[in-house]
Amino acid sequence: MPDDHDAFVRRHLRHNLVALGADYALFLVGLSFASQSTILPAFAEHLRAPNIVIGAIPAVMTVGWFLPSLFAAGHTETLARRLPFVLRYTVWERAPFLVLALATFLLAEPAPALTLGLLLILLLVITGAGGALMPAWMDVVGRTIPTTLRGRFFAVASVLASAGGLIGSFGTAYILAAVRAPLSYGVCFLITAVFMGLSYAALTLTREPPAVVTSPRVPLGTYLSRIPALLRRDRNLMWFLAARSFAIFGMMASGFYTVYALRALGAAPWHVGVFTAVLLAGQIAGNVALGWLADHAGHRLTIMIGVAATVAANLVALAAPSLPVFSVVFALAGIQVAAINVSSLNVLLEFAPETVERPTYVGLGTTSMAPVAFAAPLLAGVMVDTVGFPPVFSAAALFGVVGLSLLATRVRDPRHLPEAVTG
Repeated sequence: MPDDHDAFVRRHLRHNLVALGADYALFLVGLSFASQSTILPAFAEHLRAPNIVIGAIPAVMTVGWFLPSLFAAGHTETLARRLPFVLRYTVWERAPFLVLALATFLLAEPAPALTLGLLLILLLVITGAGGALMPAWMDVVGRTIPTTLRGRFFAVASVLASAGGLIGSFGTAYILAAVRAPLSYGVCFLITAVFMGLSYAALTLTREPPAVVTSPRVPLGTYLSRIPALLRRDRNLMWFLAARSFAIFGMMASGFYTVYALRALGAAPWHVGVFTAVLLAGQIAGNVALGWLADHAGHRLTIMIGVAATVAANLVALAAPSLPVFSVVFALAGIQVAAINVSSLNVLLEFAPETVERPTYVGLGTTSMAPVAFAAPLLAGVMVDTVGFPPVFSAAALFGVVGLSLLATRVRDPRHLPEAVTG
């Protein structure tokens, strides 16, 4: 019953904040040693990957995170407990980093092309598993942590993760400077695998309440056929998804910031560690401010600040005359990452008019972005090959401005609507 559910949440709140926070923070610390914005593009650059392949790294990762969610959401809604489902399959988003480390040690030098292909396949496995589990994991968060604590929960966990990653970035810079590439990248991926294991251990400690209401099991086709009617009914969600699409195109240059610094501004390999440190410092500052802001003013404002930071990052990239100035790009990118960590999934929980529909809204809000998330970095890669870096930065800034305008003029914060879910 609802009263029993609420009592369970209150009784285990502190424990779950620690367990889920440790899971999330350790996961992000691990990812900082295989950063999509710095480490992975630099590794691909060392393997002499063409620009289209470098652009494929964020494309593959984002489509993996985004595409499977809706197809798993219907099944998620039928489960009385989501956590066992997550624990069973999350191994597939953690163990591949160990495989990637071994491949880097053994294959990168004799077979760089094969290593690049394996890198893309493993990234798709990692993110595809994570995307399929996203509705279930977020529903665990939604049912164990109250609405007005979720922003600060993600912010504090992200700050701890960023602080750990910031400390680790100095180690990353040392490893990249002291250990011969590509072995240095293999060490980074091995460290990622260790943190992924620690994150899994923390996740197993979560105490999940049973679902108050579950949905009846229906065929996937029947479930998906309900989505168009849902979108017609919820125009606010449609405008939000449109704004998010433009905002994602506004991020299409992010995978090329490091490559531009290496090729055009003469950055040394150890600068990649510095860029990672600046990126994480931006995340820490962003999380500290945006977590509190999201809980008190809503997630729409937080997302708008993140999109504005992306626009500013592209404008700085266009104008930066030197590496120290260009480093500001990574600080602004860190603020955007903080906004995503704090609000991009949380706001979808609040769009759902009923708690039982949360997995559907999380799934729809991520899967619908998959085509955009896949196309944007590939478009950036083609543009870099044909017209160079500056037009990519300009186009990304323009897309970001459009997304920001839609958020400001067309989207209403779902928390402030009369039918908002507050549980």
